Amino acid sequence: MSLKSVVALIFAVAPLGVAAQSIVPIPLSTHLAPQGLVVDTVDRVVAVVGNSVITWSDLAEEVNQRRAAGLQLPADPAGQLAVARQVLGDLVDEQILIDKAPDVKVTVTDDDVAPQVDAQIKEVRSHFKSDAEYRTELKAAGFGSPEEYRRSLFDQLRRRLTQTKTFSELQKTAKPASVTEEEVTAAFDKIKDRLQKRPASVTFRQIVVPTFPSRQEDSVARFKAESILVELHKGADFAEMAKKYSMDPSTKDVGGDLGWNRRGGSPGQPALVPAFEAMMFSLRPGELSPLVRTSYGYHIIRVDRVQPGEVKARHILIAPTIDSSDVHIALLRADTVAAKWRKGANFDSLVAKYHDPAEDKGVLLPYPIDSLPAAYKTALGDLKNDDVTAPFALTSPGGGTKYAVVRIIDRTAEGQYSLPEERELIRSQLAGEKQARALLDKLRRETYVSLRL
Repeated sequence: MSLKSVVALIFAVAPLGVAAQSIVPIPLSTHLAPQGLVVDTVDRVVAVVGNSVITWSDLAEEVNQRRAAGLQLPADPAGQLAVARQVLGDLVDEQILIDKAPDVKVTVTDDDVAPQVDAQIKEVRSHFKSDAEYRTELKAAGFGSPEEYRRSLFDQLRRRLTQTKTFSELQKTAKPASVTEEEVTAAFDKIKDRLQKRPASVTFRQIVVPTFPSRQEDSVARFKAESILVELHKGADFAEMAKKYSMDPSTKDVGGDLGWNRRGGSPGQPALVPAFEAMMFSLRPGELSPLVRTSYGYHIIRVDRVQPGEVKARHILIAPTIDSSDVHIALLRADTVAAKWRKGANFDSLVAKYHDPAEDKGVLLPYPIDSLPAAYKTALGDLKNDDVTAPFALTSPGGGTKYAVVRIIDRTAEGQYSLPEERELIRSQLAGEKQARALLDKLRRETYVSLRL
């Protein structure tokens, strides 16, 4: 695969003034012709921004990178010139932000840049079969060595991060932009034919009934967890004990490592069970918890590191054995929940008595039906708003069985998005664009800018 093809795969373009992105462009070895822009034999200045200059080769490189990423460049010279002027405007905005960075005390360190550069290089390198092929393509793209390529990426990403951080700082004091209803309607009319179809979606509440072990099996699990806790207090290695004994399949092989967690969860990181979370945040680094009982079983927790608002911890889970009679009892309890709910029982009361606190109480925003787990899609079937499902089985992380009962709050069929559905999103996007443009125009008025294209 050529480096140009890799560029098309991983390079994304967004006007910085609309949505500042951390983009790592990859220079190409040749400027595209005749459709693309070509570099003059003698490079010339096409813009002056403060004490900095933008040359024709800078502009040509940016246009051709965007073309490699999917930009359709007109075939006629007038159309090409119009695109070049638009891209030049973006380059001017970006340089203004670079020059403004010291005024708002923005700095970008090597540590800020290095991880993203390394990730970018790893991604690009993965598309080549050998180091020799990789080096050959780098040379074809104008780089003498991988080290030179890395330095180039480093410089470019430092600029992008500086622009992004500066823009974010300036936005904090920028005046909000107002958007009229006419502007929202006009924007929707412009894009409505290009919008993807709205997927069929569902909003629902649920009660998840856990399966409880017998007293005997619960006692066996507790005794085993207590024995492990004794060994840990004697100095046994926590990670090794987790690998050997823990019954949490998602963390067992990594020594019980839960990673970093915030109270109440965070995007991409669901909230932990309340009893578990409360204990975890009460521990000091290196301290072992007593046994913590949840619907999953018995946990032993150790905190490794703490930073403001976050804790990095490990755990060992010992889950009691569940037999078929325990599962049957859980199903009967779930049947009771479904019957009571259909007869009008209060949701919160049912939750307090039957619901497993380790589970969500439903999805209160429209959720694509096609993205639901198979058990949910089957259970929902053709049910309509306010219908209650029969209990259906869910498998818990410890290998046990729980039963979910779901009530449909709202079900929406597939169809075209309408203006009312998209109004607030469009309004927010337009406001952001207008605020950004006003901010950049203000900076232009405060900066010496000479366009010479």
